[in-house]
Amino acid sequence: MKQPTYTFIADLAGYIPETPPDSIVSRTIFDDAQARGVLFSFAAGQELSEHTASQPAILHFVQGEAEITLGGDGKQVQAGTWVHMPPKLPHSIQAQTPLTMLLLLLKSS
Repeated sequence: MKQPTYTFIADLAGYIPETPPDSIVSRTIFDDAQARGVLFSFAAGQELSEHTASQPAILHFVQGEAEITLGGDGKQVQAGTWVHMPPKLPHSIQAQTPLTMLLLLLKSS
């Protein structure tokens, strides 16, 4: 009997190397026909300027604090914050502390 295929990561925050000062590091941790998972690590003060994605996306903040904008609305986020964004929603992220975030891009079938 064929075993099910799955991905298991016990510690997302420990899965990405230490982030140098003034840097953002990203690492693709999953990619299949339904979704792509990219783990980001931001040094304090680093920012992704406003942009959009062509597909729905989920942001899951693993550790740290940041200010984000979602379609012009400013929000404070921290470890445990979860956001679903529709395609083409303008958004930005500014890390206030060292920040780890999981981005899930949802692909259409």
